[in-house]
Amino acid sequence: MMRLIVMLFMMLMTALPAEGNPLAYEMYPFRKDNSAISRFSELTNRINPKVLSMALSGYYSLKAQGKVNRDGILTVIDFNRPSVDERLFVIDVNRGSVLYSALVAHGSGSGDIFAENFSNDPGSHQSSLGFYTTGDTYDGKHGYSLKLQGQEQGINDNAESRSIVIHGADYVSYDFIRKYGRLGRSQGCPALSFESFQNVIDLIKGGSCLFIYHPGRDYATRSVFLNPDFALRKVVSGPFS
Repeated sequence: MMRLIVMLFMMLMTALPAEGNPLAYEMYPFRKDNSAISRFSELTNRINPKVLSMALSGYYSLKAQGKVNRDGILTVIDFNRPSVDERLFVIDVNRGSVLYSALVAHGSGSGDIFAENFSNDPGSHQSSLGFYTTGDTYDGKHGYSLKLQGQEQGINDNAESRSIVIHGADYVSYDFIRKYGRLGRSQGCPALSFESFQNVIDLIKGGSCLFIYHPGRDYATRSVFLNPDFALRKVVSGPFS
């Protein structure tokens, strides 16, 4: 067993850059190909290319692990933007096009007009960052809703037990923004407007990849999808608690 761990350690070390930032974008070969980003011209001035690169990283990683059942569909939620902006984008990865964009609310515990605090803890009413896959639809207290399955241990893997889902809400609308200067906030769910939620759910349900982004280093340095150094520590030391 120890020999296997050592061999795996050496293989990972050869794949890691000798120096670089903690996100180590050069870990994945497609990141070196600028055409992978330039194909998404519709997102110019709408989403940071770095965010798209990070989202694609997780998408391809989850796909390689057999966890993506809806090939070519990637949803990005950019919580670096204020809630008055459209910050949810459903992307056709194969065609490099935007299928849908929409307003989306963050948790009441995460902030006011900007989301600033994030948690995986039940009762926090905060949004959770990172990579998810979409599950089944159901009719619940918010009507037609979509389950989300967090894929990052300690970061968003309590999503199902916290009932973090995509649903429609009357506090997500431009009328609400005009009245209050921001969207209303959820209990941690990425809530959408009544005009958008059914379209988005039907586009992404059944095993597609969803990425919720914020530039804070706490997430970036803990994510096994974005930080190979942390992935290596997990291989050698075992999962963190």
